[in-house]
Amino acid sequence: MTNDIDSTNALAEQDASEPRQSPFDQLRRETEEGVEYWSARDLAKILGYTQYDKFRNALQKAMTACENSGHDIADHFEPFTNVAVGGKGARQRVEDIRLSRYACYLTVQNADPTKPLVSMGQTYFAVQTRRAEAMDLQIGTMTEDERRLFLRDQVSKQNRRLAETANLAGVESRDFGIFQDHGYMGLYGGLRSGDIHRRKGLKPSEHILDRMASEELAANYFRATQAEAKLRRDDIQGKHAANRTHYQVGREVRETIVRLGGTLPEDVPTPDTDIRQLKRAAAKRLKKAEQSQQSQQSQQLPAGNEVDTSGETT
Repeated sequence: MTNDIDSTNALAEQDASEPRQSPFDQLRRETEEGVEYWSARDLAKILGYTQYDKFRNALQKAMTACENSGHDIADHFEPFTNVAVGGKGARQRVEDIRLSRYACYLTVQNADPTKPLVSMGQTYFAVQTRRAEAMDLQIGTMTEDERRLFLRDQVSKQNRRLAETANLAGVESRDFGIFQDHGYMGLYGGLRSGDIHRRKGLKPSEHILDRMASEELAANYFRATQAEAKLRRDDIQGKHAANRTHYQVGREVRETIVRLGGTLPEDVPTPDTDIRQLKRAAAKRLKKAEQSQQSQQSQQLPAGNEVDTSGETT
């Protein structure tokens, strides 16, 4: 049986049709509470600052702009201690700042404009901030299929981030499947990805995440975000320690579901429709809508402006 691609090679999981991930999106992290943030040191590095001290000026200006706009600085700029990897793999604790999306937007606006990636960062955070605001308004009105598509995409991105963090902890590529299975076992009461696949009665070519309802996907997304956060925060080292951590996080999420009186993930009904089918259907609807719009536009062209196949105006 073919294993789920998210458990055998989470780092490599990416559909051929999926657009390349922005370098700024790759830096995105989440706290234990599921709140997204960017590390100021990570942001400084990708923007081209070789010395973090020189980046502090942009941060200070951003904090001033934040305060002047009526926002609480503490809500968007949160100091914390991070772990930096130096020469020869040496690890040391350094002061850092958790930046909200808005804080990143203000910071890149005040960064050195001569650095090539600064303008890209300004565009990215401006667009993403507007997109997040729109999503907050839309997610409450999504259908179940729309929620599944949205959460499946989020799980895929988070699994890649989790795989990167696990690799830093000492989990090699060939062991990613084992690492992921520990997370599943904690969340699913001992079930591995293969067990979940069989329990759902899936075909060998189907991925377990592609046949999950939004409630089950959300539980797995929470597991993955919290596992990544704990690996980083506790500076977990060694594949066995990383496996134990992933299992513990999965178990904690499971216990939380029990305390809340929710449905355990293995008991959530499996949808009849595969995510890939939903994607194809959505693509067809989009194509049909675009063709309809083009047809309407062509019908609205003023007389005398049509162009024949010879290129002469008729």
